[in-house]
Amino acid sequence: MQLLTKEIEKKLPKLHSQEEVSNPKIIVKFFHPLSSWTWFVVEGGIDPDGDWLFFGLVDGFEKELGYFSLKELKEIRVRGIGIERDKFFGYDHRLEEFN
Repeated sequence: MQLLTKEIEKKLPKLHSQEEVSNPKIIVKFFHPLSSWTWFVVEGGIDPDGDWLFFGLVDGFEKELGYFSLKELKEIRVRGIGIERDKFFGYDHRLEEFN
């Protein structure tokens, strides 16, 4: 599965553009099907190395806001299974719903 499509790229607000937004929209949700780990992306951009850098909520051992990269997500494997994008997650969700 392609984690980041051109359509999603166009919808992602630029990094730091949502800092003053009290309850930003979640643009994309990534998850691992064999665990409870979930990544909710609210903004993103291409870093100097050419990788995508995202900012959002990570719900793993605990919930925290922070940065993570597309490369990091692609490297995660549990029992041979990688991260997936929730194809059915709509664009009407806000960060406070999950934080």
